[in-house]
Amino acid sequence: MTHFNEQGRARMVDISGKSATVRVAVAETKVTMLPSTLVAIKEGRVGKGDVLAVAQVAGIQGAKRTSDWIPMCHSLALTGVNITFGDNGQDELYIEATVKTEGKTGVEMEALTAVSAAALTVYDMCKALQKDMVIGPTQLRSKSGGKSGDYVRS
Repeated sequence: MTHFNEQGRARMVDISGKSATVRVAVAETKVTMLPSTLVAIKEGRVGKGDVLAVAQVAGIQGAKRTSDWIPMCHSLALTGVNITFGDNGQDELYIEATVKTEGKTGVEMEALTAVSAAALTVYDMCKALQKDMVIGPTQLRSKSGGKSGDYVRS
């Protein structure tokens, strides 16, 4: 498959001949911050509201709207999106997204977009407390389904 047409210009790949399969992708990122910022998030003391609740909705919305952000992504009917949070008890907030569909193309980009949108929302809601938070690395942890088979980050 190529993303170039016969003139060498970008195109969306034609997936019409592919079989629909169950596809799952898991992506992760982290936001590194001051311990005091993480405590404020966990204790619900951020002035803009419940950071994790808003970030969770942003992640889900990001997954649903990935094709609006990434030009060559197909618009997909997602069957599930789950965003979870964890932390190291010090200065790192972990964000994980699991995205599912039954379709002709994978959901890796949707999972990566979900964690990115969630992390950016954390930053936006906490920037009054701290402007030097760091987002990343953002990476695909695993994917299953489709012609290329399963992938698990080692």
